[in-house]
Amino acid sequence: MSSYYQRHIFFCLNQRDNGQSSCADFPAQAAFDHCKKQVKAAGLAGPGQVRVNKAGCLDRCAGGPVAVVYPEAVWYSFVDNSDIDEIVESHLKNGQVVERLVLPADVGR
Repeated sequence: MSSYYQRHIFFCLNQRDNGQSSCADFPAQAAFDHCKKQVKAAGLAGPGQVRVNKAGCLDRCAGGPVAVVYPEAVWYSFVDNSDIDEIVESHLKNGQVVERLVLPADVGR
């Protein structure tokens, strides 16, 4: 049985009220919007392909902003739209992990 989507990318858009760092302190919403636009423009959106989703806290705040791609469970940190473009082209389209953007496994909250 195949999955409804080939890949999901979730962007943390959480905003903390207690002064702790959170992904919303960075341009996470803009990155989500850009990714959604790029996926659609590349013809990758829809069943059997890619879904771009918003997420609440993913509990990796220290590496923020973060996104995670499933089913591979690859965690990314990103800086700008060019990083998002690279994730879309390399990973979401071609299945190749963007190693330079991978969040180290020991980065948590």
